[in-house]
Amino acid sequence: MFFGLFDGKSSLEESGALRGGTDWHCHLLPGVDDGVRQADETLRILQLNEKLGLREVWFTPHIMEDVPNTTEGLRKRFSEFQSMYQGAITLHLAAEYMMDNLFLERLKANDFLTLGEEGDLVLVETSYYNPPSGLYSILEDIKSAGYYPVLAHPERYCYMDMKDYEKLKQMDVRFQLNLPSFVGMYGQEVMKRAETLLSEGYYNFRGSDTHRFSMLHHVVTTPIKKKVINLIKKV
Repeated sequence: MFFGLFDGKSSLEESGALRGGTDWHCHLLPGVDDGVRQADETLRILQLNEKLGLREVWFTPHIMEDVPNTTEGLRKRFSEFQSMYQGAITLHLAAEYMMDNLFLERLKANDFLTLGEEGDLVLVETSYYNPPSGLYSILEDIKSAGYYPVLAHPERYCYMDMKDYEKLKQMDVRFQLNLPSFVGMYGQEVMKRAETLLSEGYYNFRGSDTHRFSMLHHVVTTPIKKKVINLIKKV
């Protein structure tokens, strides 16, 4: 493994860039969405995260009209998994909310699984191709309810450009980067957009969005630009 000496690249694993950090977005709660299906795989992923030096991991299962998980049901499944895990990483439960009609119902009911110690961060997403009707109004409603919206993987929304990102930051929307974006997992255009947002200092949180062990292993072992790694360390 000498590529870093010659082409200005390294991997997240080799660089230790994730050591001491937090994964704010992953789909590791077994059997609740399109993420990990079996607890054994989740345990294997957490072993890799321990090797990478992560201190905390937030499980963020999907909640949307097509995957209508309930707060109570997810808490029960999370408690069951916690009893199985004996490792050193501190585990937390939140959720990734699609801003659809079900989300509006949960917002009205103040029924959220939130991120962060203060419990005031709500991880949200949209379709990759189209914004929900009244996107900015929904974000303002989230804030009016006493929460801060955290937009998952903004680099992946092909309908957005820098003007959209600037407006969102002016609204105090927090941004969560997806580490797979930097290894080309979603295509070159998303990678370029992620690098631009990273260089502009737009990201507040970083996440792996892990759905499978193979996905995380690929993300942390693939060479990426050292200058990108140095910026990732600051998020």
